[in-house]
Amino acid sequence: MTLKHLNVLAEDDDDPMLSAVNLVDVFLVLVVALLTAVAVQTQTSANESVTIIRNPGQPDMEVVVREQGKEVRFKGAGSAAQGQGVRAGVAYKLEDGNIVYIPETGAAPASASAGGAGGTVTPVPIKP
Repeated sequence: MTLKHLNVLAEDDDDPMLSAVNLVDVFLVLVVALLTAVAVQTQTSANESVTIIRNPGQPDMEVVVREQGKEVRFKGAGSAAQGQGVRAGVAYKLEDGNIVYIPETGAAPASASAGGAGGTVTPVPIKP
């Protein structure tokens, strides 16, 4: 009887197919996790606002704006814009390369502020 118990304990199921099946299961779980992560990332990136400029400075320049899953394309005519307009604000380029836009609200036209009555706003960069 003791020999029988020793044979049962000595038996090892070293079937190589069992370890291969276990590896396949692990890889399947990893693939499903990666696919889920890609699907979630795609959903969140579809709701972001993105602006793409194609062929900058060229006559066939195009600006593509994606906002909340909608895409709007603006194509240039190859020439400078002409027409009448109103000054909407001032843009400043900072030393670090950032551009700050300061809109004018209820201000006089550009010709009235040229005399110095309107004043000038100078942006101050905030450093953390």
